[in-house]
Amino acid sequence: MTAMVYQAYGPPESIAVTTVDTPTPQRDQVLVRVKAASINLSDWEMLVGRPLYSRIWGLRRPRFRTLGSDVAGTVVAVGSAVAKLKPGDDVFGDIMGHFGGFAEYVTVPAAVLYAKPAELEFVTAATLPQAAVIALRGIWDRGQLVAGQHVLINGAGGGSGTFAIQLAKARGATVTGVDNEHKQDYMRSAGADHVVDYRREDFAAHHRRYDLVLDLVAYRPLSVYRRILTPRGRYFLVGGSMTRLLQAACVGPLLSLVGGQRLGVLAVEPQPDDFARAARLTIDGTLRPHVERTFPLRGVAEALRRVGEGHACGKVVVTM
Repeated sequence: MTAMVYQAYGPPESIAVTTVDTPTPQRDQVLVRVKAASINLSDWEMLVGRPLYSRIWGLRRPRFRTLGSDVAGTVVAVGSAVAKLKPGDDVFGDIMGHFGGFAEYVTVPAAVLYAKPAELEFVTAATLPQAAVIALRGIWDRGQLVAGQHVLINGAGGGSGTFAIQLAKARGATVTGVDNEHKQDYMRSAGADHVVDYRREDFAAHHRRYDLVLDLVAYRPLSVYRRILTPRGRYFLVGGSMTRLLQAACVGPLLSLVGGQRLGVLAVEPQPDDFARAARLTIDGTLRPHVERTFPLRGVAEALRRVGEGHACGKVVVTM
């Protein structure tokens, strides 16, 4: 089979088109013929090896040589202990921790997959596992956003950011989206009430106060966010620099003990029930995945660059 393989951390050009053996599923695994795999910022980070936490599966060299964690496809073989899935079933899920989605076939534990509803195309289903679940946890579950509140979403023009805007508007909240200049109109089209180009404006200099800040690309200290939160506001970091991650993880909970604000890291480990929820919300129109562009399997390097360098609006998907 064909797989997109890299041997060392580096630029997209380090990915090579490689012919490898088709894997055989172990007793609790299934073999999936991949039909679509979406690009996440985490794929780019694991490719280049930055921030440092992206090397959790290999400090000097990557342990997993084929990236890709959000997949949709068809089961073609199952292990001896798999009972809930069978060959021919269409599935989707987040296979982070196993990876291998940028290939024609991948083996993964059956437990991390969910049956793809017939109403969803493979490309649409592949956009949901990481991006939609992060948005659901950040806006609805831990964020507890309600009608009349104001949320700031930093990185609102990407995959999770788009879903976060939609979920916030579904709750009747006011949304301020922050991203680069060429995503301003896109964020408005997704539902943002206010948009900020972080290269030209300092969103912290505005006089607005926010009930919730979802920080998808954190590069500023917690002190900045504390100033723009309401007295009982909530701040959750999803991604960003190693320094900011450590600050949010270690200092955030301590600051949360003083006063009414809550600050911390949004750690998400999506489960099949989350995928089912995201699928239902997509089918009923609450979530509206925006696929900016699709690439063939051999175009993975270009697809990764588009997301990693901040050019993509919404999601980018690789199709097989």
